[in-house]
Amino acid sequence: MPGMPGAPAVVPAPRARLTVGQRLGAGLALAAMAVGGGAVGAFTATSFGQSTTVAASSPIAGTAVSGTATVADIAQAVQPAVVSIEVRTSNSAGGGSGVVLSADGLILTNNHVVDGVGQGGQVIVRFSDGKTANAKIVGTDPATDLAVIKADGVSGLTKAAIGDSDRLKVGDSVLAIGSPLGLSGSVTAGIVSALNRTLTVGGDQGRQQLPPGWGGGESRGSAPTTIGGAIQTDAAINPGNSGGALVNAKGEVVGINTAIFTNGGEGNIGVGFAIPINTASQVAQQLITTGKVSHAFLGVSVTDALGDAGGALIGQITEGSPAAQAGLKQGDLITKINNTAVEEAATVVGAVRGFKPGQQVTITYVRDGRSQTVTVTLVEKTGE
Repeated sequence: MPGMPGAPAVVPAPRARLTVGQRLGAGLALAAMAVGGGAVGAFTATSFGQSTTVAASSPIAGTAVSGTATVADIAQAVQPAVVSIEVRTSNSAGGGSGVVLSADGLILTNNHVVDGVGQGGQVIVRFSDGKTANAKIVGTDPATDLAVIKADGVSGLTKAAIGDSDRLKVGDSVLAIGSPLGLSGSVTAGIVSALNRTLTVGGDQGRQQLPPGWGGGESRGSAPTTIGGAIQTDAAINPGNSGGALVNAKGEVVGINTAIFTNGGEGNIGVGFAIPINTASQVAQQLITTGKVSHAFLGVSVTDALGDAGGALIGQITEGSPAAQAGLKQGDLITKINNTAVEEAATVVGAVRGFKPGQQVTITYVRDGRSQTVTVTLVEKTGE
């Protein structure tokens, strides 16, 4: 995070079974990297046993609550649309939360909640009424840390009401709903503390340790990914909240809870982050339709600029890329993308991952001491 060098961004889930405070850690270090994530194909997790048909009680059919609703009203309406997710493998167990997208069992969650499933793993979804169902993975996108799973043999589920994260303002009231530390259906309240944050999560630092008696090994850590446009909130988020809902005062999901900052401890200190639902919905729709996600590509590698001025210094430009066609050169200092000020290289990476192929963006940069702007048309990222 800008102004917080070295502060750890911690992925709040997966959660190790029977422990409190186990988590996947992630540093904020960002080396030079090409902007734009690769498309990721779908894979299927093997499910065991018979699924239980689940019918949620009092479905709200994806509609928001009234403008005069209390926190209790909002929580009661939204809790049936938020689930607990448990992931079991041969040598580990963890979990997180998820948001119901459809009455027949499509569920949105974080990639890092389910990325350790592998061959022979099992995904189990627990609903607000206590019933469970096995689930298969529809698709994952590590570049945005999002995934969609499908619960088997379910119907009549309460699907979440989806809001518009672009309408959020700093100071708006929000609720975080999920399963922190395995406590399903937990609700915490707070506000939107900031918008358009950039953070890097995942990696091997502080990887989750299994409790004694559960195989003695380590679960696989998520590969690092940079998330742009994140919503910052002081609503308490802890291990197990990952993939759960950040909800506005209308009961609409405006974000997918994803990461926290800590002061070296394990839990919430009032600085949590959610992926905007507008980004998450776009990714989820692609995963549901095709099993993979199309990412925008700018075609530069960037590093943090030296000194206090901030910005991202262009190191290399891919030949024939949108950046090259727009006239950007090695050594240019990117200071703004559209209306977002660029404070470090991660800002550029996160911003581009939030755009669509074909979208036009305005880049402000400094060359030879003079500030200039250029319009770039992004293309689809191809290959790995």
